[in-house]
Amino acid sequence: MKVSFRLNGGQVDVDVRSDALLVDLLRGLGLTGTKETCGVGSCGVCTVLVGSDPVSSCLYLAGCADSADVWTVEGLTDLEPALVDAFVQHEGMQCGMCTPGAEVAAYALRGQMPSAETDEVRTFMSGNLCRCTGYASILAAVKAYLDAP
Repeated sequence: MKVSFRLNGGQVDVDVRSDALLVDLLRGLGLTGTKETCGVGSCGVCTVLVGSDPVSSCLYLAGCADSADVWTVEGLTDLEPALVDAFVQHEGMQCGMCTPGAEVAAYALRGQMPSAETDEVRTFMSGNLCRCTGYASILAAVKAYLDAP
């Protein structure tokens, strides 16, 4: 099936199988920041934006992206350097596996609740699992990003 969508601000027209997942399409296009870890939508590592909504790309059919605006961590970090700066300054990563999904979720949070309080940040980010940091540094990074100009 033919799928046409905007990816990180540029037009993409591809043929995909009807059962192709968005995570596989993105990785096939060389966007390796989006990773598949759990394959069941519970870890947040594969989070991308479709429109302004964070979605688990390991569950999202590529065909459903037709005519949509899709943003990956690569596009968002180019668009929004304050996002990366906050994660670096607050050491919001260790191994880096969860970082792309967490950064995409943080960007979505800023769009939906730019003045989110700490508890709201914690709730919004709860779908992004991390095995390394204990979350305090990720939450600090997200809060700093929300507070950045």
